[in-house]
Amino acid sequence: MQFNKVSIFGRLGAAAAASFAPAIAFAQDTAAPAAAAAAPAMTVDKGDTTWMLISSILVLLMVVPGLALFYGGLVRTKNMLSVLMQVMMIAAVAIVLWVTYGYSLAFTDGGSLNSFVGGFSKMFLAGVNTTTLSESFTKGAAIPELVFVCFQMTFAAITPALIVGAFAERIKFSAVILFTILWLTFVYFPMAHMVWFWGGPSAYSGPTGLIFGFGAIDFAGGTVVHINAGIAGLVGAIMVGKRTGFGKDMMAPHSMTLTMVGASLLWVGWFGFNAGSNLEANAYAALAMINTFVATAAAIVSWAIVETFARGKASMLGAASGAVAGLVVVTPAAGFVGPMGAVIMGLIVSPVCYFFVSTVKNKFGYDDTADVFGVHGIGGIIGAILTGVFVNPALGGAGIVDYSTADFAAGYAGTATQVWAQLKGVIVTLLWSGIGSAILYKIVDLVVGLRVSVEAEREGLDLSTHGEAAYHS
Repeated sequence: MQFNKVSIFGRLGAAAAASFAPAIAFAQDTAAPAAAAAAPAMTVDKGDTTWMLISSILVLLMVVPGLALFYGGLVRTKNMLSVLMQVMMIAAVAIVLWVTYGYSLAFTDGGSLNSFVGGFSKMFLAGVNTTTLSESFTKGAAIPELVFVCFQMTFAAITPALIVGAFAERIKFSAVILFTILWLTFVYFPMAHMVWFWGGPSAYSGPTGLIFGFGAIDFAGGTVVHINAGIAGLVGAIMVGKRTGFGKDMMAPHSMTLTMVGASLLWVGWFGFNAGSNLEANAYAALAMINTFVATAAAIVSWAIVETFARGKASMLGAASGAVAGLVVVTPAAGFVGPMGAVIMGLIVSPVCYFFVSTVKNKFGYDDTADVFGVHGIGGIIGAILTGVFVNPALGGAGIVDYSTADFAAGYAGTATQVWAQLKGVIVTLLWSGIGSAILYKIVDLVVGLRVSVEAEREGLDLSTHGEAAYHS
């Protein structure tokens, strides 16, 4: 059996002559079927391997210190250390779970449940060693499977860490850790499988994960990471409840300096996130890289313009939020759209996200501390849908290759068809993560409780939970 994460192009429709990326990669078991024995021997491409090793490190940089500092600056001084601790511990827990059973659940055949989740054939990384490869379908080159494991491991580390920004400053540390374990197991690993698993180039018509089978394309995790974490954050903010004194006490970010540093580290690390998702160091990695530059820049400019008109001043918080919104919106599109399409996506996403964080949140009264839903959730939805528009070669997109003709444009079935596939992927993600997260929050509440006491919250989680402080005057 062969396993993979599709790095650039997903399948359109259920037809056997479906369309795939020029850099489709999968981990090939050394005990391959006899039918595969005639295939050319794969050799490790050192350039691709080097790029993927660097990309894995860059994504880790996004988590610690990038995301930790970004969120840390947004909370009050008395809760700074608690956010740093939560992000670091979530990453550590995710890494352990990934090599234990997460990789297997995401990237193996799940049999009768394959549409939703993988199996346990790679549990404890069974069969994964220095001889197994993650193969490049079009080049005949490969990277070690262990490198692919590491790269995808960093995605599993950052996604649940994104969620904590929604209910920062009032949740129990034990609740965060228990929820992370449950959420990765029952929400994230299945979502990664549904979006990125297929059976290999010799099996165009199956098996695939559910969303992949829709023909939905997701270059680097618009559904798996951002919509998934965004809706889980919204559900968590509602179920955990508002911070004590919310709407009455001053709850301004304590350090926009740290938030700016964190946002900058996120931007730098995101090149590994997006361009690394190509799995090869080639022109499509370059396409993903330039799109990550320009969409982010356009979103920063767009947010500043909207803020200037709405409140008379452009803020550093707005610029940082715009940067993250731009990074989020281009994530599913990075290797599919052209640079001008990425610019347009960046210009579009900021006004919509700004409306959600400034108007919708206030209208409904939920306390999403770091605007996880307003930026990641909404930005991810916009990005997933617009990917289906700007992948069109007529709009400068890269198209989707049809291997029956070796023609990129031939694989693109049209805007309406692709946008519908994207919408189906978005809907499944919202339902799977939204309902699943609500159930898991309830379980955590029954087992350990979600919130700290009012006294502990007023004292600050740094001292009440961890017995130390981020700052000493």
